[in-house]
Amino acid sequence: MAKDNNSDATGGAAAGSRATLKTIAQLTGLSLSTVSLSLRGGATLKQETNRRVAEAAQKLGYVPDRAGVRLRTGKTNVIALVLDGAEESIDFARHMIQGIGHALHGSRYHLTVTPEFKGNASVETIRYILENRTADGVIITHTMLKDERVQMLIDAGFPFVTHGRTASPTPHAFHDFHAEAFVALAVERLAALGRRDIALVIGDDTTTNHHNIVTAFAQSTARLGVRGSELHSVAGKGAAAIRALGLHMATAAEADRPTGIICNSEMRTIALVGGLQDGGLRLGSDIDLVYKQTSDILPTLFPRLDSISEDVFAAGVELTRLLLARIGGAAPETLQTLSEPVANWRSS
Repeated sequence: MAKDNNSDATGGAAAGSRATLKTIAQLTGLSLSTVSLSLRGGATLKQETNRRVAEAAQKLGYVPDRAGVRLRTGKTNVIALVLDGAEESIDFARHMIQGIGHALHGSRYHLTVTPEFKGNASVETIRYILENRTADGVIITHTMLKDERVQMLIDAGFPFVTHGRTASPTPHAFHDFHAEAFVALAVERLAALGRRDIALVIGDDTTTNHHNIVTAFAQSTARLGVRGSELHSVAGKGAAAIRALGLHMATAAEADRPTGIICNSEMRTIALVGGLQDGGLRLGSDIDLVYKQTSDILPTLFPRLDSISEDVFAAGVELTRLLLARIGGAAPETLQTLSEPVANWRSS
């Protein structure tokens, strides 16, 4: 029997040809309509049917014709990640993208990433997505209390989720690190180590995260009866300036020097510890520090330094779950979650 020009001996697409719904139907023995329905989600089909179609599509290297899908359904099958480019957490972007990619694996959705390095640039990115409908949903990182991007998406009725909370009076989907619990844990740890004068070193003062941390710091130090009057906002400052701050702390008169420090960024922690050590302070003896950990790098550099972890990979997975639920029609007030911090106490 002559071989089909569009398939190989195993029923797959011929070399150089593009896999189609027809070649998937030929390989699985299913109808074109069943294959099409399965690739669109197939909620009404049997799990075994969806599995057969997914395996065949992967074997054939099937890639949906996005232009055709958009013409037929108005959908793009694209999720857009608008990613803040601030380098505050080591490997934040990589872990976030990997988490989202993991959650999208096997679905009909693809991910596009737009890194933003200028404060107001992502407003224009959101406007472009809305005007051109280049995605079915959006994930935003690093939210502000009054976030123009969030209001634009709410006004447009467009599915989105934020990594961070806002002060919007209209409920929206979000997933956030429980910053208040992070600060409470850090203050409690330093107080338990006998540190009665605690400084907070924190970055971007425009974000909701900054507001939550500063508020929780004031509340936690007051509750435990420790001095928490020293607040160092280092937004926009480079490593050299933060290292100089550490040196300044280390060389200050003992009565003016903090005995404990909380830092909410790995990048800032590296620079800060360098300055403290330049000034001759011994970590764990002269001073204790608790930092927010988002990678495995700092424990290698400072194995005795206490940290509190956020799992950014898991955050990417959760943000994707919430967004897909929102695209599916779930109410935004039911799609609001927090991830709890995990303490890693290493000092004696």
